[in-house]
Amino acid sequence: MDRIIVMQQPKRLAFGNGCASQFVDDFAGLGLKKAFIVTAPPLLPVIQTLLDSLKSKDVSVVIWNSISSEPTTTMLNDALRIYHLSGCDTVVGIGGGSVLDVAKLVATLHGSGQDIQSVFGISKVIGRKTYLACLPTTAGTGSEVSPNAIIFDEIKQLKMGVISPYLVPDASYIDPLLTVTVPPNVTASTGMDALIHCIEGYANLFAHPITDVYALQGIRLIGANLKRAYDNGNDLEARSSMALGSLYGGLCLGPVNTGAVHALSYPLGSDFRIPHGIANSLLLPYILEFNLPAMPDRYAQIAIALGAEPADSDMETARRGLNIVIQLCHDCKIPLKLSEIGVPYDAIERMAKAAMTVTRLLKNNPVQLELKDALEIYRKAY
Repeated sequence: MDRIIVMQQPKRLAFGNGCASQFVDDFAGLGLKKAFIVTAPPLLPVIQTLLDSLKSKDVSVVIWNSISSEPTTTMLNDALRIYHLSGCDTVVGIGGGSVLDVAKLVATLHGSGQDIQSVFGISKVIGRKTYLACLPTTAGTGSEVSPNAIIFDEIKQLKMGVISPYLVPDASYIDPLLTVTVPPNVTASTGMDALIHCIEGYANLFAHPITDVYALQGIRLIGANLKRAYDNGNDLEARSSMALGSLYGGLCLGPVNTGAVHALSYPLGSDFRIPHGIANSLLLPYILEFNLPAMPDRYAQIAIALGAEPADSDMETARRGLNIVIQLCHDCKIPLKLSEIGVPYDAIERMAKAAMTVTRLLKNNPVQLELKDALEIYRKAY
């Protein structure tokens, strides 16, 4: 309680089934006339009604949908080039975390005189002049409310972060109906990513009572609804609960952020293009096991939020939570071994060294990892 915490949130935040239509009304009401829509090819049929509604309000749109995987600096620079040529006055991201991160960076870098290489890190961005709205189509990254954007730097061959309050959108619209068509495997991986945001936000050296509320409620919602959403994508109650849990996780990212799970997952994405949610989920049980002794009381609360019955000690309760996490991964067919996803054993030393450079996240972890710890975690995960 003696630590200052700063919550950075969109000026306008809408949540609920059908709120995408509110975005159209709000957008037109601001007098904005030409929207640069950042999205992905599979989403075009999903968002066609929304695009038609914008056009009915005399808003013209330019669509950039060249994101086929987790974003790279080449993709970002292409989007910036097209935006510059488009004559658009706003950026709207409609998609998963990769899409939203690119949209946030396009809006921030355009006209700033900065390039992506100059803003990697914390508080390097000098400002943003372009209106930015985000509509997530997955319940996962929480990018729509966070000051973070992650992108693969092709110069360093590493996933890199840009952290700045200027990356927080002006408006975000979390419409669970936009997530209904997400396939089960993506529902699982993005949902686990959201769960990990909450877990790592709560069991964190910089945890705070304000974010604790969001984190624990996010764990409750996701723990109870991920399998339901995975089993039946049309379960609107489960989809809404997942979207809300993801939102809560995103609200933890700015003031608290994540820890070793995310840090050790970065090399999997950089070196082997393993989807972010899969990489995080696979490593989660091994890092939980490593971290439990440092904060058994907090991990016990996480376990109870996941549905575990309290045991005779915090440590035993915490282990029940670990078992629930493992079972959830099994239920959603998420692999739990590096050998199952094509990672060679001889890559472990290289990945461990790369992970140790992600100090902005490792500093938050309940246990301060050394290289030998990262090596051991990867080996156990193999």
